[in-house]
Amino acid sequence: MTENYHVFSDGRLERHNDTVRLVTEDDEKKYLPVENAEAVFLHGQIDFNTRLVSFLNDHGVAVHIFGWNDYYAGSVMPERGQTSGRTVTEQVRAYDDPEHRRQLARKFIRASIHNMRANVSYYDNRDHDFGSVITRLDTQQERLEPGLEINELMGVEATARRAYYSTFDDILPDGFVFGGREYNPPKNEVNSLISFGNSLVYANVVSAIRATALDPAISFLHEPGDRRYSLSLDIADIFKPLLADRVIFRLVNRQQVDMGDFEERLNGCLLTESGREAYLKEFEQMLDQTVEHPRLNRKVSYQHLLRVEVYKLKKHLLTGEEYAPFERWW
Repeated sequence: MTENYHVFSDGRLERHNDTVRLVTEDDEKKYLPVENAEAVFLHGQIDFNTRLVSFLNDHGVAVHIFGWNDYYAGSVMPERGQTSGRTVTEQVRAYDDPEHRRQLARKFIRASIHNMRANVSYYDNRDHDFGSVITRLDTQQERLEPGLEINELMGVEATARRAYYSTFDDILPDGFVFGGREYNPPKNEVNSLISFGNSLVYANVVSAIRATALDPAISFLHEPGDRRYSLSLDIADIFKPLLADRVIFRLVNRQQVDMGDFEERLNGCLLTESGREAYLKEFEQMLDQTVEHPRLNRKVSYQHLLRVEVYKLKKHLLTGEEYAPFERWW
């Protein structure tokens, strides 16, 4: 299962015979093949019932729901394909061991900074002067000492991400002004793109975690909390530079998205439907992109890298094999 389907229309999603049918408010009918589906993303106002949920569960297809402001609102996940009390027990044991938890948190941040640095270095070699930012990112990586507590590690990550974001105004063309991260709701076009992209990375990681016996609510960098899959936040941070941010740079610099793809609503700046469609087309193409994996010795898609990441973490928790988070190698 590798395909994601995105539904923007308002209407009803239902089981029809042995497939899924979307009935729009204009009574237009569209069919979604579920045989190879990874997940269905609902961006419009969609009604559905338990018959559909049961059908999607039988096919192992997740439903990710996005709210009015493009934020991830929740998921209807299929029954776990794998269950393992031992896996969850080892996951909790690692969380409860302060040193083990800090060790994993440091690895998540180190990989995240590495992947931010890869993006900055790419543009530093293309008529930009980001030497000082690269130095700031290197400094934050060097600060990841074993003795730092979780809140101090979060501070390192936040400082590194501010340095990384400081390059956006130079990378993006005139007219797209970032000025710093703002959300709930995003206040400008760049923040709107970042929020939407980050939500998509998060939802895809939720699907990847669900394919394993790991519990998505037990995390190591982010505090476990109610109503969120905090392990997905841990892993999504590693992949945001590779997936969400590179899509932004491509779309805006190639003028595939312009100011007409945004609208002011409820004190925020949000993507229009055409803007979201443009972003999703590029994002899905990015997920399908492949790279030669040096350890697996074969080409794998970026989407598969998400699953590989989760399995590496699970294997570390069960066997003690060193966990080496994804760091872009190309």
